[in-house]
Amino acid sequence: MTNICKDTGTIFSSSPSLHCYYVLQVILDILISNSNLPCIKVSCRPLFNVSASPIHRMSNLHLSSFFLLVIATMRDLRKKDKLEAAAGDTLNQTLTIQRLDVCSDESVAECVNSLPEKQLDVLVNNAGVGLIGPLETISIDTMKHIFETNFFGAIRMIKAVLPAMKQRQKGHIVVISSVMGLQGIPFNDVYAASKFAIEGFCESLAVQLLKFNIFISLVEPGPINTEFEMKLMEEVAKSQFPGVDATTVHSFKDIYLPASHEIFTTMGQSPEFVAKAVVNIIAKERPPFRYQTNPLYTPLVALKYADTSGELSVSAYYNLLFRFTRLFYISTSFLKCITCRCFRRQITPT
Repeated sequence: MTNICKDTGTIFSSSPSLHCYYVLQVILDILISNSNLPCIKVSCRPLFNVSASPIHRMSNLHLSSFFLLVIATMRDLRKKDKLEAAAGDTLNQTLTIQRLDVCSDESVAECVNSLPEKQLDVLVNNAGVGLIGPLETISIDTMKHIFETNFFGAIRMIKAVLPAMKQRQKGHIVVISSVMGLQGIPFNDVYAASKFAIEGFCESLAVQLLKFNIFISLVEPGPINTEFEMKLMEEVAKSQFPGVDATTVHSFKDIYLPASHEIFTTMGQSPEFVAKAVVNIIAKERPPFRYQTNPLYTPLVALKYADTSGELSVSAYYNLLFRFTRLFYISTSFLKCITCRCFRRQITPT
């Protein structure tokens, strides 16, 4: 029986991210219903309190076979009640729960060393914390915390599993990145920087690992449309930013946040869609290095690389967001029209 190790510890602060519990249950639903996939080790490590968010379909998990081994992990095992309830009869049979903190060398080593012969086929890093706001309000310590999770947390997991993968001459490392690892977005400076860092790291490492038949896949979602994200934006809109100039506060609260809400409702994908994309990538014999889950974002990313000076992309974003805001909303209204249920072109992850 093989093991797929997935570190799906999604953390929410105040920027686009996947909801840990929600995506975890979707992935488990898909994998458990597919007996053609190997066993899985799933790691869910919420850093912030996400207990208010329901675990929807996880209560409907039904293991029809024992081809899958699921090990769900979280940093604080005191919060495992919902996961245990969702697991039902599978608990301690094909689903076990372990502690894992990707920000701790000792915790990562303990988790990986507990696996039989440390044999992992796939590692999926989905640990991430988001942050938005005027740069002046973000401390250096907060920035370090973002990088500790989004960048060094993924590296800890990769370093821990690489020796066994190299020895077996086989492996697959999936990193949940973001389109913000390709294109920076206003007021997401630190978050985008952490995603740019992990993209550069993986792009360099991927070349080396092909010699060992080990593949790296960067999954790059855009906005994930959940009720939790909408509530976070509403809370941020009520925040005060003492010491920040009035122009920046106005740009953030009165221009960026409404535009961001519009993008989430227009271009946002469901957690199920992204989860299915991850599962399909895991199942591929020759997985892609990059996979953008949202095709609506592809032109925006292409715009950046169309001009080597970078001026085209920067100017386009500035003009669309701050000068021609009406044009921005007309564009999103058009997207709403062509993506509504009566005129929707279904795009399925492949």
